[in-house]
Amino acid sequence: MWEKLQQIWNVKEVRNGLLFVLAMMVVFRFAAHVPLPGIDVEALRRFFQANQVLGMLNLFSGGTVRNFAIVALGVAPYITASIIFQLLGMIVPRIEEIQKEGESGQKRINQWTRLLTVPLACLQSLALIQLLRQSSMNILTKTDALHMVTIIATVTAGTVFLMWIGELMSEKKVGNGISLLIFAGILADLPRALGQLAVTYDSSQLITYVVYGIIAVLTIVGVVFINEGQRNIPIQYARQVRGATSMGGVATSLPLRVNMAGVIPIIFAISILLFPSVIAQFFVQARTPWIAEAAQWIIAVLQNQIVYGGTYFGLVVLFTFFYTGVVFHPERIAENLQKQGGFILGIRPGKPTAEYLQSIINRINLVGAVFLGLIAVLPLLAQGLGGSSLLAIGGTSLLIVVSVVIESVKQVEAQLTMRKYDVY
Repeated sequence: MWEKLQQIWNVKEVRNGLLFVLAMMVVFRFAAHVPLPGIDVEALRRFFQANQVLGMLNLFSGGTVRNFAIVALGVAPYITASIIFQLLGMIVPRIEEIQKEGESGQKRINQWTRLLTVPLACLQSLALIQLLRQSSMNILTKTDALHMVTIIATVTAGTVFLMWIGELMSEKKVGNGISLLIFAGILADLPRALGQLAVTYDSSQLITYVVYGIIAVLTIVGVVFINEGQRNIPIQYARQVRGATSMGGVATSLPLRVNMAGVIPIIFAISILLFPSVIAQFFVQARTPWIAEAAQWIIAVLQNQIVYGGTYFGLVVLFTFFYTGVVFHPERIAENLQKQGGFILGIRPGKPTAEYLQSIINRINLVGAVFLGLIAVLPLLAQGLGGSSLLAIGGTSLLIVVSVVIESVKQVEAQLTMRKYDVY
């Protein structure tokens, strides 16, 4: 390991890229601790501690919502905009054509994603402000129109700022910048969680903490195993003879990943679960009795661990299949193989190849979907058995952390390998 670290430090481009990423993480964490004026931070934290669903929102903002800092929404609006365009690529033929244009098409999609992030940030910041105004904890100490507009403008600018530094980090090719920002928020929250654990530690709960530790280790091992798992489909290219030259006849393989969707299904599922809870918060104090009772019923139902966990698991499995269907196109792969003279042994080219690939991806996708669902609800099960809320979102956090580390390590190794070839 030390030899690898020394090799990384000796390569100037990789070293500078890692130092730049670390510097941007420091800037991000500094901005995450600059609170907006007119906010009772302590009341805000108590409000989030009392609401588990909003804890998920805090997770994907990078830990900034709980402080209501100038970057309160984090990169959540940008992630939402990216998901919207990925879905539109499946629905709108014109956007699908643009996505097929390669690098130029990707630049146009990225530009549209940036533009959509701004109104989404405005809407989400307005919704968050309205939610805090509905709270009985007097979180907002100033509620005049000018102050509210200032908060919305500041939070939107903070989201655009994080989007910018995230893209700068991605350009260094040592990891995805947006994922690294979420990664930094999760790690920054770790000392607080450990401190809370130390304060509430009880020797009678030693077995419970040991069980939590075992769950965390098994989660890390499982994430690495599933993320690295793939099914290799053998591909044979027909031999072609052109004049006196013989070409082709190469045997290779088509890798199909077990977890092709990554953490996107979990983000989808959390978004769906957050929506009714957040909307219901607005109507808890409604003057119409049946509306207030309906809002309280929705909140109570989603706070039930069995209902919440079962719905969470089902949505994760559903969205795993859905997102894989968006990004994986067996017909297109079969068509490209046929054009290049490739075929799967024992399978006819064309439609039979597409059907074979679809059947394979359905089987391995079932494993990935169930795994993601278990990762999502396993901490909830541990919480129900042990009675502690410390690991309420631990499984999702571990999944993100491990996935980001694996991706960054692969990109760094790719850069080192490329420069090794340059030397030779």
